[in-house]
Amino acid sequence: MSDEYPSQYTEGIRLFNAQEFFACHDVIEELWTETLGEKRRFYQGLIQAAVALYHFGNDNLGGARKLYGSSRKYLLQYGSSYMGIDLQKFLADYQFCFQEMLDAGGTYPDGVQLKPERIPRIEFNPADQ
Repeated sequence: MSDEYPSQYTEGIRLFNAQEFFACHDVIEELWTETLGEKRRFYQGLIQAAVALYHFGNDNLGGARKLYGSSRKYLLQYGSSYMGIDLQKFLADYQFCFQEMLDAGGTYPDGVQLKPERIPRIEFNPADQ
């Protein structure tokens, strides 16, 4: 990845794409605690997306749904591309991953499980500011 971004950020993306969601959360949270300004909410959105997927994979559907919603609210503030990430593609893939849960509405979605083939990846392109 690129030297223009903090090492915790690029490592967090690597961990996310390796589906090591809890480790991703830990690494980006370190950066989040050191950050002020507009990037802080962006990091919070990434942290919550990782934890939402962690919960989904562990059948904590209530926690997954809650963090899915809050992470999207944070990330939608940053447009289609931010800090080298194609957010538009990520958010579309993220929604596809959670669609069965979302389709259940406010009910507890019985039998819904995280499908490995639907797990989103973060496409990182440092040249794309």
